[in-house]
Amino acid sequence: MKAPNNGWWRGGVVYQIYPRSFADSNGDGIGDLPGITARLPYVASLGVDAIWLSPFFTSPMKDYGYDVSDYCDVDPIFGTLADFRTLLDTAHGLGLKVMIDQVLSHTSDQHPWFKESRASRDNPRADWYVWADPKADGTPPNNWLSIFGGSAWHWDTRRCQYYLHNFLTSQPDLNFHNPEVQGALLATVKFWLDLGVDGYRLDTANFYFHDAQLRDNPPRGRPTGEDPAVNPLNPYAWQWHRHDKSQPENLAFLQRLRALLDQYPNTTMVGEIGDDDGLARMAEYTSDADKLHMAYCFDLLGQPHDAPFLHALMTRVEQVIGSGWPCWALSNHDVTRVASRWGEGGAAAPGLLRIAAALQLTLRGSPCLYQGDELGLPEADIAYEDLHDPYGIEMWPDFKGRDGCRTPMPWVAEAADLGFGSGATRPWLPLAESHRALAADRQEADAQSLLHFYRRLLRWRRQQPALIAGTQTLLPAHAQVFAFVREEATKAGLPGQRLLCAYNFSDRPARLELPANLWVASLCSASGVVGGRADAEGIELAPWGGLIAHLS
Repeated sequence: MKAPNNGWWRGGVVYQIYPRSFADSNGDGIGDLPGITARLPYVASLGVDAIWLSPFFTSPMKDYGYDVSDYCDVDPIFGTLADFRTLLDTAHGLGLKVMIDQVLSHTSDQHPWFKESRASRDNPRADWYVWADPKADGTPPNNWLSIFGGSAWHWDTRRCQYYLHNFLTSQPDLNFHNPEVQGALLATVKFWLDLGVDGYRLDTANFYFHDAQLRDNPPRGRPTGEDPAVNPLNPYAWQWHRHDKSQPENLAFLQRLRALLDQYPNTTMVGEIGDDDGLARMAEYTSDADKLHMAYCFDLLGQPHDAPFLHALMTRVEQVIGSGWPCWALSNHDVTRVASRWGEGGAAAPGLLRIAAALQLTLRGSPCLYQGDELGLPEADIAYEDLHDPYGIEMWPDFKGRDGCRTPMPWVAEAADLGFGSGATRPWLPLAESHRALAADRQEADAQSLLHFYRRLLRWRRQQPALIAGTQTLLPAHAQVFAFVREEATKAGLPGQRLLCAYNFSDRPARLELPANLWVASLCSASGVVGGRADAEGIELAPWGGLIAHLS
């Protein structure tokens, strides 16, 4: 029986927490669940609707939790199941939903399923992972590549076969063509739903199925670097990924997953989509209210961010989204922090950080903030000898990996460890001195800080129906200004709220002439977004300025 769903996620704001780096309660240098619990009042004070916890399951930590060896327990470095229940109860008491990161496409090679699977070719789980014989010359069965570099196939001497790993060799891919695998994974999803979680962030949601015929991917050629979703330094981007992911069978499994969540009230899923055409896949996977509730791809997680790029991107979204629902992230644990990525020379102007936040929180969709975005944290500079990320270690120095966005959260400026823990043990990643002046306690004391800007904007946003679920109509493309109208649906024959959102993504003043049918009634100064004024014919925006206005 389908449970009721109040749709809180549609337009709701999610705050991502990377547990290793949020707060350390026991002084071992690694963040943990009790540390998160202690800091939840801060998260609730932002005005977000939910938290997303990156993986805290039992794991050998070769990929820092994205290599799961037990889907139904907490790794001891993070605490216990009792600690998780306490976190869940505390979050719910503060009005926060709790979403957890589910890694279904692959496991650790230390998972009991894989240990059994690799033992022989005829054991009960022999077909639970993707195994294939070599070609006649001993080479891998096809040309598929790992995201972390090299072939996606690893030779196993026990079975004298190759197994598929889209990521590290220690992360073998599960065989979703086997119904028993699907059933076992759905049981692990149900385990946490029964504990009371409110939903899932699904890691690599389009990687579940592979082409059963193991056909080669076609060549793409070396990328130019213009696509924000492509790392031109990685040969993985030199192929069109037609056969190793995003297979049509994926849709039926997502429907099974949705049917399970629909048995629990007010739950949701957001899927991570890494695809050659991420927007199209996002639309497909969130269509018809029977698969993912929402999804995000990497188009706003790259370098391009000027007004023409944003206009072209959102035009494409309008063309493909249909009944689907997007989720928008500007940062996460996998990419360079937005303050460095979008800033000139690695440093963003204060105004840019504010209009970036306003853009994310006014676009049609559900925003996902990453811990520290609200403080404007730049990317930390990590020395090679301090790296933990296997991706960065493999591709250093031209690609430094993901550790720079994963350093400990700065809570207290004057504390030796920035308030991350007790200060007795060195944190697992080095503290970023560039974060000291941006620590939460410093910004709490400054009413004009970026932290307070986020709070004002989030508090105001909650009261704007046009921004929660309204339509989005783009204004004509402009060299400097990205502008659109959000409009609430008509109620009882009366027009709904209409808001104009306009942002100057340049360091020069800009003027935007408004279409004849748009008249600014008043500026929404309570949002905290400033840097513009309106007259009868248009609007003027300061460099890196923004404007949100009621339309008559």
